[in-house]
Amino acid sequence: MTFYHPTAHFSIKGKVLVVPIVSVANIAQLAADLLIASLSLHRVGIFDPRSLVPVVGAREDDLPGVTTPLELFGRDDVNIAVIQQRSPALKSSKQDFVDSLLEFIRTSGASAVLLIGGVDMSNRTDPQMLTPTCQIVPPGTPDLTSGPLAALTALPIPVYTSPVSQFLHTDAERTVIPFIPGGGLSRRILSSLSDTWQIPTVCLLQYVMEGDNRADAQLMAAVVSKVLQVEVPNWKQPSSWGHGLFGTPHDQTLYG
Repeated sequence: MTFYHPTAHFSIKGKVLVVPIVSVANIAQLAADLLIASLSLHRVGIFDPRSLVPVVGAREDDLPGVTTPLELFGRDDVNIAVIQQRSPALKSSKQDFVDSLLEFIRTSGASAVLLIGGVDMSNRTDPQMLTPTCQIVPPGTPDLTSGPLAALTALPIPVYTSPVSQFLHTDAERTVIPFIPGGGLSRRILSSLSDTWQIPTVCLLQYVMEGDNRADAQLMAAVVSKVLQVEVPNWKQPSSWGHGLFGTPHDQTLYG
C-alpha cells in the first residue's frame, strides 16, 4: 500500500522537512503546531496510519474533513514542510514505520531533514543544565556547512551525550547514537539511516518534563526557525490549544 497520499498539488523538492518525533511532553508536536499555525501552512497530504495508534478528530479551525495520525503541511512559497504526527507507533510496527518514513524522505527530494524531539530533563549532567537544547548529527550525514542547515554550525547548541547507558552489559549492544530517555523513536530513526544516506540530517532535542509545555514548545519552535533561518514575524498558537490542549474547563458548580 502507498505510504503517502497527496491531498493537494505540492512538492517537497528543495524544501527542508521538519519531522517531530513523539517523545516526552509531546514537545515536538507542540512545536510543529506552532510552526504550522504561525507560517499558515496547509495540509497537503496524509500518510498510511497502519503502523500508528489509531486516532481521528476534527481539523483545525473547523476545516472540512478529519485529522489523521500522520499528515504533511506546507506552502509553495515557504521553504519548509512539516510532518505532524499525532499518535505513537504501535509496539509491533516501530521498525516498519521507521523504514516507511525514511523511504518517503529519501525519495521526496527534500534538501535537508530536521528531526525534533524531547529528552527527559532528569537525564542531565551539570554542564547540560546550561542549555535546554542540544543536537545530534548522525554519522555519515553530508557536510552541513554549505547546505540548508548551515546556520546550525554557528549556533551555540551543544552535541547531545547521555550520562547513562541503555544497556548494562557489553559495548557490542550499543550504537553510535547515544541513549535518549523519553526520546521515543529518535534513536531508532537516527540509527536506521543507511550508509548511503545523502540528505543532510540533524536531530534537535530539548530537555523537558511533563506539564504545561507551551513555553517549552515556543522555545523549540524558535530554535527551529533560527536553525532554518525562517522569519516568523508573529508566533501564533493554533485555535485548538484554547480548548483541546488540557480539555475544557470544569464546571465549578460541581465543587459546591
